[in-house]
Amino acid sequence: MGCLLLAVLDPSKAAAQALTSDLFNPQRGAFVPAQDMPFRKLGDNTTADDAAASAGTPLDPNQRRGRAAPAPSRVGVPNDGLGVPSSIGDSGFDALNRNRKQPKYYPGQARPKPSPGPGTPPPKPPQVNAMGDLRLSIPPSDSANKPPVAPAMAGTVPGQPQRRRLKVDDDPFGAVGDYWGAFLVKSAVELSGGYDTNPARINESHGLPVWVVAPEFLAVSNWERHALVADLRGSFTGYGGSLPATIDGGPSPAPTNVNRPDFIGHVDGRLDVTDDTDIAAQLRLTVATDNPGSPNVQVGLADYPIYTTVGSTIGFDQRFNRLTVSGGATIDRTDYQNSRLTDGEVTSNGDRNFTQYGGVGRVSYEVMPGLKPFAEVEGDTRVHDEQFDRNGYQRDSTGGYVRAGTSIEFTRIVTGEISIGYEARNYVDPRLSRLEGMLVASSLVWTATPLTTAKFYSDTQIAETTLAGSPGVLVHTYTFEVDHDFRRWLTGIGRFTYGTYDYQGADRDDQTFSLEGDVIYKMTRNVWIKGTLRRDVLDSNVVNASSKATVVMLGVRLQN
Repeated sequence: MGCLLLAVLDPSKAAAQALTSDLFNPQRGAFVPAQDMPFRKLGDNTTADDAAASAGTPLDPNQRRGRAAPAPSRVGVPNDGLGVPSSIGDSGFDALNRNRKQPKYYPGQARPKPSPGPGTPPPKPPQVNAMGDLRLSIPPSDSANKPPVAPAMAGTVPGQPQRRRLKVDDDPFGAVGDYWGAFLVKSAVELSGGYDTNPARINESHGLPVWVVAPEFLAVSNWERHALVADLRGSFTGYGGSLPATIDGGPSPAPTNVNRPDFIGHVDGRLDVTDDTDIAAQLRLTVATDNPGSPNVQVGLADYPIYTTVGSTIGFDQRFNRLTVSGGATIDRTDYQNSRLTDGEVTSNGDRNFTQYGGVGRVSYEVMPGLKPFAEVEGDTRVHDEQFDRNGYQRDSTGGYVRAGTSIEFTRIVTGEISIGYEARNYVDPRLSRLEGMLVASSLVWTATPLTTAKFYSDTQIAETTLAGSPGVLVHTYTFEVDHDFRRWLTGIGRFTYGTYDYQGADRDDQTFSLEGDVIYKMTRNVWIKGTLRRDVLDSNVVNASSKATVVMLGVRLQN
């Protein structure tokens, strides 16, 4: 009735509405296009078919999956019910969460294998040659069935922090050791055998087969404060036979049994009183014999007499910013076994036994990181058990040294210590002259390349002697060594040693030359094979005192 009334009153402004299919559509807003509908619901749960039908657009047959449209909060291009954006292609994120188009392969082309499990890295692409063709032979490790790796180990767990990379092992074939409580313990033993052309180092050489057993033990504490280190190294050199008791109708200047031990060990401790004050102590032990070819070796011996030296040092280190002051007291005791002669007689070596008391002080200042000059002074007194030795001389003496040098550490390329000084010793017997000489001591390591290392060592000592009229022997030793790694498991070592023995007051001067080459094959961390070739030369100004020897050794080192 209302429509008829409007038509009668104003026929120009009222017209009949055409009857269409949308007039009977029960969907809300069907009279308005979907893109212009003001009250449309975003993220509607309608299907893709319904959204396309309401928009009046034809639906792709590939899209008829009957899925619900994703929520607008999904990462990527949101779907607001208006259809898939035309910018989406075969690659990229699909707003409708559809599978991407699978890659096409040519006939016979190798397909990548899926991952065998979560956390396992994707398989490697097929190996091809320079022409792009698939390799006919594939390494077994690439095609082998590998067990899946846990995601926590592979580092693929969402939100997992990145694992810290392990430090590069400087010595991949070095001993690892074991932890005994708070101590890291490393041990090793070397077993080697070979031939020595002159084991006694005398003018007339007599060769013998030789074997060596050399154990080692190292224990280092792992405490937050204080420290304790035990370093014990020794060897026993045995020969497969004996030397003749007489040479040219007279007694031999060398023992018939030339087997000898050699051991040196020390235990160092440090007590951290404060951050700037330390108390240090050391216990040391040396077991050895006189060097073959030395004039201290008696004529007609059955074997070398063994001597032991037991000593201790206790001191302190006090730091004042860059200035460090150190001091300590030392005591050493040396005892010789009795000499056993080839005729069965036993002679005493009590005149060679002595006790040494001394003290040492050192001041150093760190000028810059890696450069630390120092000055050191030492004094000692030697008291023998017997007032007169076998030749009627009084061997009690006092002596010491003064030296200055610096510690060096420049970017780990050149490290070590070098010093120069003066050493002297005065004897109670006025017939024995003053024993003195220049003191040169150094320990330098130069890392020329990551594969080559050069080392230089020098040392000076004042040693006792039994020569009549000689106060002692001034010993200088210089060693130059080069280590080169041909491979991580193959190392070559070249070593040259030069030494001088000045028997002051006895008109005897000896020079020693030693040239050695070692090749080490590192099979594992626990097993090494070592070959050694060494040439030793003793040149003396005394007639028939010079000697030459060649040593060839092959052995194995077992370490942990």
